[in-house]
Amino acid sequence: MKSLPKREQVKVEETWNLKTLFENDSAYQQAVQEAEADSATFAKHYRGTIKDAASAIKALDAYRSLQEKMTKIGSYAELAASIDLTDDEAQMRESQYGSIAAKIGSQTSFVMSELSELPEEVLQQASEQSEDYAVTFEKIIRKKPYQLHPEVEKTLAAFSSTFQAPYTLYNTTKMADINFPNFTVNGVDYPLSYVSFEGVWESEPDTAKRRAAFQTFSGKLREYQHTTAKTYDMHVQMEKTTADLRGYKSVIDYLLMDQDVDRSMYNRQIDVIMEELAPHMRKYAKLLQKIYGLEEMTFADLKMPIDPLYEPSITVEESKTYMNDALAVMGEDYLDMVNRAFSERWIDFAQNEGKSTGAFCASPYRGGSFILISWTGSMEDVFVLAHELGHAGHFYHANQEQNLFNYEASLYFIEAPSTMNEMLMANHLLKNSEDPKFKRWVLSSIVSRTYYHNFVTHLLEAAFQRKVYERVDAGGNVNAIILNELKRGVLEEFWGDTVTLNEGAELTWMRQPHYYMGLYPYTYSAGLTVSTEMAQRVLKEGDPAVKDWLNVLSAGGSKNPAELANMAGIDITTDKPLRDTIAYIGDLIEQIEKLTEEIEAQ
Repeated sequence: MKSLPKREQVKVEETWNLKTLFENDSAYQQAVQEAEADSATFAKHYRGTIKDAASAIKALDAYRSLQEKMTKIGSYAELAASIDLTDDEAQMRESQYGSIAAKIGSQTSFVMSELSELPEEVLQQASEQSEDYAVTFEKIIRKKPYQLHPEVEKTLAAFSSTFQAPYTLYNTTKMADINFPNFTVNGVDYPLSYVSFEGVWESEPDTAKRRAAFQTFSGKLREYQHTTAKTYDMHVQMEKTTADLRGYKSVIDYLLMDQDVDRSMYNRQIDVIMEELAPHMRKYAKLLQKIYGLEEMTFADLKMPIDPLYEPSITVEESKTYMNDALAVMGEDYLDMVNRAFSERWIDFAQNEGKSTGAFCASPYRGGSFILISWTGSMEDVFVLAHELGHAGHFYHANQEQNLFNYEASLYFIEAPSTMNEMLMANHLLKNSEDPKFKRWVLSSIVSRTYYHNFVTHLLEAAFQRKVYERVDAGGNVNAIILNELKRGVLEEFWGDTVTLNEGAELTWMRQPHYYMGLYPYTYSAGLTVSTEMAQRVLKEGDPAVKDWLNVLSAGGSKNPAELANMAGIDITTDKPLRDTIAYIGDLIEQIEKLTEEIEAQ
């Protein structure tokens, strides 16, 4: 395995085309200047004018126009920085954008302050008069009790880029400062990086290499644990201060407000999975241990493939065929969007030094979608790409039907369209083969990737995160020792005595940026609960179910998560969908066990 190339050394066709946002840096800078001028003009014309329903609607029209420009500018700055954290120019541009956005946010904070000061009956009247802003006015009514004095709101908006500092510091430490050494097995050196560990070594079938990579990776992380812990503590303390200032009972209540989800839905997602999924996953861990003939199953072994000899290597071009075949059920318009993602270079496939880890899809309002992935050529990449194209498809449909304020669904629902595509991919692969080895490989891919990633990795993050916020709500702080103890406790609770926790397992809290994005981790399992139920509907009903799902995508954020799920025929206000999904995972694991017995008997 070679070391990663510099960004300028990768092929252009493997990169995304940010020129669809701005042709070059000068066009970007011109847009920034225009936005600053527009912001000053907007403040001059509208501050102090929001007195009734008509003036409220008029102000929101102008405010929306300004925010659409800012969304495009912000996306360009952030996306250009994400592909190479060693690019000083891109990093400075992103930092400068943060300061500009904070200044504009402070200048325009009067909009929400003046709207919140209107009597509730006036806001209700405005909601009835404007179909475009009905949902916006309803949200303002809900947040009205937590709105602060206009001058305080203005000050908080001015400090918004400072509030983003912990996340920026975390990323800088992770991607710019940490330089992993090679690890050695049987006298041979192997290069190590964040991308290679999470993309290759973590699922390496050779136990000696896999465990050595884990040990070296964790050893280097440990050197940065105190800085990273202090950064995270700074972030949660700022959230606690904000929650207290606004009058919320807890940080969790404050963070759930924007998700339009009640506390019971949040707690249920964590508690039921921790208790009821754990036995199934322990069974899966024991199966892996048996297949590999390991004396003990360790944390470093949990990402092993069931059948390492059956892992096909996939090119980018081949992945396009998989996407077309698996997602054909979604209809021609959806497939056209998928093919445009390839032909118009929406996707950044390249592996290069300094590139953000993992994968994401950014979809600035009516500005297209941009998917980041580091293509390693494994089948896992096909599932990841299907996942990110699910996000793109969601925003593609929502952008056509919704305005800027309504197009983005709640975080609780945001992972449903993405994981739905993973389910469609798995269903397609299963339908097209009777070979027991291939079927076992597909089923194990669903368990070890789709469900492990969303129902285990991120759910255990959520259980850990809840403990952190409970501590902070009680007036406490966190440091590396406390975070390590909390993380180890959650892992022990879930895996019991089935899995031995290697030294370094407790450091996995250092690896995810999700902790800087509010209550994000639990939403992966929430989204996958919805998509599991929906994928079963599509399998059984075909077109009618697909039509319902496309309507859900088009609704964007115009409805709350429970309403969106209801449009898909799913009631997430009960625990039935979640328990159904856990039972489905258990059934998959049983099928894998039976296929393993069948294969071994041949």
